[in-house]
Amino acid sequence: MSKIEYTSVEGKSLAYFGLLGGLAFIMLLAIASVFYMEHEGHHVTGMTNQIVWGMPHVFAIFLIVAASGALNVASIASVFRKKIYEPMARLSALLAIALLTGGLVVLLLDLGRPDRLIIAMTYYNFKSIFAWNIILYTGFFGFVGAYLWTMMDHNVYKFKPYAGFSAFVWRLILTTGTGSIFGFLVARSAYDAALMAPMFIIMSFSFGLAIFLLVLMATYKWNNMELGDVVLNRLRNLLGVFVASVLYFTTVYHLTNLYATQHHDVEKFLLLEGGIFTTIFWVGEIIIGGLIPLILIYAPGVKNCRTTLGLICTMIIVGGFAKVYTILIAGQAYPLEIFPGYEVSSSFYDGVVNSYTPSLPEILLGLGGIAMTLFIVAFALKVLRFLPVSLADSVIDPHSAK
Repeated sequence: MSKIEYTSVEGKSLAYFGLLGGLAFIMLLAIASVFYMEHEGHHVTGMTNQIVWGMPHVFAIFLIVAASGALNVASIASVFRKKIYEPMARLSALLAIALLTGGLVVLLLDLGRPDRLIIAMTYYNFKSIFAWNIILYTGFFGFVGAYLWTMMDHNVYKFKPYAGFSAFVWRLILTTGTGSIFGFLVARSAYDAALMAPMFIIMSFSFGLAIFLLVLMATYKWNNMELGDVVLNRLRNLLGVFVASVLYFTTVYHLTNLYATQHHDVEKFLLLEGGIFTTIFWVGEIIIGGLIPLILIYAPGVKNCRTTLGLICTMIIVGGFAKVYTILIAGQAYPLEIFPGYEVSSSFYDGVVNSYTPSLPEILLGLGGIAMTLFIVAFALKVLRFLPVSLADSVIDPHSAK
């Protein structure tokens, strides 16, 4: 591979400022939604005493999980020494930081009392998985930020392998912590599973890489920069492995629950009798987010079609939201088993399947997190050199001309 030169985007066109303006407008709508929900109370949302994590948490968890996966390309380059990925490592680290920022902002603003974060930052209950995650999120910024510094400053370039390995290990720990939030909640029949942690790790690989591919293709297309098929085909094949792995872990999770008698009822609810939740699972998660992308990735007729690759990545992202929605909302909708083996009923809706309909303010808050992520990426690409001048086949692959 020849020496890679980096550049920033010019960022002087009307389209660029229109993009920043549009994203800023969405963020303003999200802030307005936060003030509305905080002033009126959570009764204006779809959340209840039974379903306390709503649509904003779906967006937040998706972005946080995807942040870990967006670091895939940088990790493969530094930890596994695959030189073909090295030119894209800076963009990979930037996107990881931006995604985590967007996810945490949504999470913070959905608390109802954002100032309570001060308590979470100053008083730690080390028996709480939520307290652990505060440390993990902060550490992720530190490790990935240091890794990015070693990539961009030649004075500390010699420390890049160590920084890359540290960031790689920390991202695995972070996603394990996010998955363990659900795995440790033994009161919820749909959550109580040790498999949640590794499943969240492979979910992050799939979601993060899909987002990275979309950002990469859009950036190079809009700036008329060269992006060869060698890079895209490598990433496309890697994405196929991750999508298949997510389907595998999902299958194992449900088969494991079906094997255990005490989980038969919740599995019947999720797979057959859950109404909208069952539809979202089969149509959104399995078909749109899994089977169709997997077929298109390995279909020979569309191997080098970038429009198809963009569609594949979009479907994986839609399927990712469907998966997080199924895990988070459907898991809360199924009634708590307070007394296993007994039917429970009360005036507090015990033993009743809970319903949830997302409200517009919740959705706007979630979209604000996505807008913030993209705003950070777009602005950073203008002020710093994150992009290789060219990712043409002749630059990336020395054997391409042979």
